[in-house]
Amino acid sequence: MVPDARGSRELSFLEKDMTTNQFSESIQSFILEKFPLSRKRGIGFEDDLLESGILDSLGILDLVAFVEQTFAIVLSDDELVPENFRTIQRLVAFVERKSQGQVKLPQ
Repeated sequence: MVPDARGSRELSFLEKDMTTNQFSESIQSFILEKFPLSRKRGIGFEDDLLESGILDSLGILDLVAFVEQTFAIVLSDDELVPENFRTIQRLVAFVERKSQGQVKLPQ
């Protein structure tokens, strides 16, 4: 978090540096670059990355490392559940909540 110029609150990483669309595109670009099957099949923001076989357990670890490094957040073991990584859309929502300190584990 960085102080807001008005001093009234703090801005999250995403508010400061990226829009949700830019964030989504960054993750999609990483997946397309890293996972050949995603290029072959093509992926949308709501496509199931796990059931399609694009992401497996090792792929999720690569994606976690990318997210942590790129967006300056740390994911705990409890947060590494399929629901958070099933689609790009879910991953974006999860990381936005995480960056704002509001992560809730899926039920």
